[in-house]
Amino acid sequence: MMRIPAARYCTTCAVVAFALLIGGQVVEAKDPPSDPCSMLTGAELAKVLGQPFGAAAKTTAPAAMLDHVTGTDCNYQTSGGNSMRLFFRIYVDPSMAVARDTFTKLSGNYGPNKPLTGNWDSAYLDSRHGIHVQKGKVRFYLGLTPVGADAADTEKHLSDLAAAVAAEL
Repeated sequence: MMRIPAARYCTTCAVVAFALLIGGQVVEAKDPPSDPCSMLTGAELAKVLGQPFGAAAKTTAPAAMLDHVTGTDCNYQTSGGNSMRLFFRIYVDPSMAVARDTFTKLSGNYGPNKPLTGNWDSAYLDSRHGIHVQKGKVRFYLGLTPVGADAADTEKHLSDLAAAVAAEL
């Protein structure tokens, strides 16, 4: 049996403990700004979607389930060119666990779903080409109408916008 000197043993234990401590930390997503609609600007929409958009029309979104929080709806409309509408709905739940549970329960309503990877905890593309995302205690949805002839192109644009929103959380 090999003996490890006490000093080396203590150093090794300290390094392992530190690595476990750092590796076990969870980085919390931050809350969205007080006006969630400000996370998507007309300039950003124009850059991604190729058309000018006006400012968002902001309204209160109904609770997704009984006894859950209300959210914010942001409706963006093109201000010229082809008529397009981007719908952005966002909820801030009391905790990440509530957001994850609600997100999972609701996902069955929009299937079949295609999982998406990105800078979020969970996301999927629904059967109507909308994107549903959960990051920390925030859940949001992005949908574009009309979808257009190239659904894959619409999905790519929405995925880019979803990544931009998630980056702010």
